[in-house]
Amino acid sequence: MSGHSKWSTIKRKKGATDAKRGALFTKLIREITVAARAGGEDLDANPRLRTAVLKAKSNNMPNDNIDRAIKKGVGNVEGAVYEEVRYEGYGPGGVAIMVDCITDNKNRTTPEIRSIFGKNGGNLGETGSVNYLFEKKGVLVIESETITEDEVLEMLLDFDVEDVKSEEGNIIVTTSPDGYPAVADFLVKENYTLLENQISYIPKTTVALDEKKAAQCLKIMELLEEQDDAQEVYSNYDISDEIMAKLGE
Repeated sequence: MSGHSKWSTIKRKKGATDAKRGALFTKLIREITVAARAGGEDLDANPRLRTAVLKAKSNNMPNDNIDRAIKKGVGNVEGAVYEEVRYEGYGPGGVAIMVDCITDNKNRTTPEIRSIFGKNGGNLGETGSVNYLFEKKGVLVIESETITEDEVLEMLLDFDVEDVKSEEGNIIVTTSPDGYPAVADFLVKENYTLLENQISYIPKTTVALDEKKAAQCLKIMELLEEQDDAQEVYSNYDISDEIMAKLGE
């Protein structure tokens, strides 16, 4: 994708938001809890839980917190009951937006998400209104100070890797959902610094935005990512380098 896509822009903004360690830990704990509840506490038999634990450890979450979240998920510890909810809609300029939430109160979360859309040039749609515009993939972003794109390609020849590319000084590895766990396990064991390490949704096509719509889109995305129950926010916008410079991003 040309210009500033979801990975080059939103993940940078998200990093700034998630620097609030407490908020990040809360989201990671919810994901671990739901993953354990859905597939059990065995990491080898539950790829989703293994992924969540890897992400928690890469963000320096204490093992006690991880163990407690797993126990809560399988029912050994009392606490709030969480459910997964996906919201789909359109933002400024007609960009598609998906918001994956984990909440203990859908009646609280839904009006908050709807309000963010409605007050910022977007509209919340029905389930299935935009998810067909995205593909589920494994995404790993390697800090590339000590390794090149060609070296990563050679290193991962025997794995189910779909794409390796350099973007803004980092190396982005894309895998199939099934191939993701093995690649993630390998890179973690090899002690590579992973700026992103997760199953994600990649847009099949992108929507180019002018300066006004770009500013509005970045605002709505930031507000959605800061919403307490939002785990991940996906969009298919594309903003040129020139416009990003004007916006001071």
